[in-house]
Amino acid sequence: MNLTVTGRARRHLRRPSLRAQLTTLYAGLVLAVVVPMMLVAGFLFGRDQVRLRAGDAAPPPDTSAQQVDAVLTVTGIIVVVLTVLAAWWLAGRFLRPLRAMTVTAREISATNLNRRLGLRGPDDELTRLGRTLDDLFERLDSSFAAQRHFVANASHELRTPLAGQRAVLQVALADSEAGEASLRAACEEALALGARQERLIGALLTLAEGEKGIEHRELVDLAEVTEQVVSSRRSEAAGRTVTVRTSLDPAPVSGDPDLIASMIGNLVDNALHHNVPDGHVIIATGLTGDRARLTIGNTGPPIRPQDLRRLFQPFQRLGAPRTHTADGHGLGLAIVRAVAEAHGARLTALPRAKGGLDVTIVFD
Repeated sequence: MNLTVTGRARRHLRRPSLRAQLTTLYAGLVLAVVVPMMLVAGFLFGRDQVRLRAGDAAPPPDTSAQQVDAVLTVTGIIVVVLTVLAAWWLAGRFLRPLRAMTVTAREISATNLNRRLGLRGPDDELTRLGRTLDDLFERLDSSFAAQRHFVANASHELRTPLAGQRAVLQVALADSEAGEASLRAACEEALALGARQERLIGALLTLAEGEKGIEHRELVDLAEVTEQVVSSRRSEAAGRTVTVRTSLDPAPVSGDPDLIASMIGNLVDNALHHNVPDGHVIIATGLTGDRARLTIGNTGPPIRPQDLRRLFQPFQRLGAPRTHTADGHGLGLAIVRAVAEAHGARLTALPRAKGGLDVTIVFD
């Protein structure tokens, strides 16, 4: 006979509840101690009865032995029943906080993540589990809020150039006397707005790729990538009267070449765009022990320490309203943070006393 349990049959075999398992464990432990003691007591009592019978001239009737056996049997049954009931009650009391946590966790959804378990009691494993779940719900609440904020900002940023394009084209079409020059100007403005929209979509895709993680790694030298990025920005730096100085020592890392190039490019762009006339940018690569290091520092307007966290959030700009600008969309440093986290790198940003920012990224 084949007794092998198939996968479908195995799914129908339900595992006993945790309370039933704890009851079996508690009752088994108690009975494992009580039953042998009763058996030993019964054996010793029976042996004493035999000795008494051997010393008596006339053996006592067997009814006393039967009564003793009956008493032991009834006592054993009572002990077993009381032990199981006590173990069931004890298991239920032990699992009461866990049941409360389960009920509350089921009631929490994406619309009320601000609710917490709030488990109170002694500092035991269940209380620590409750605090851990509360911390998890808090992180989920922050993540959902950030996601809603991101979607709202992205919608605004995407709608702005579309509305601008529509307005430019509508004005051009409404002018029945528009000449070739005005129509050409309208087309050029519409193309410029389309280019800004493409840059925003590209930045969003890069941010998504960085937050998704790395699927393919290659050996990349930070010095070589930085040199290429700086060379492509030389003319822009000259136009902004910003001096760029580099100290590029070999710094090999394992990562995604495109994401690393995007990260360095956004760091350089941020240092150039948020600078002052006749300012400077200092870029260095090298090794700290066996770990690759990238450092970019720039002069610029003062930054308050409490604003540093905002700088690396999407669509956040300091000192300017959240509007669509030619310099960017407020995604540059968010991309830097996402790419650094995807590579397991440690990112440190410090404001300069006289204005500007120093950013250091160390790859493990």
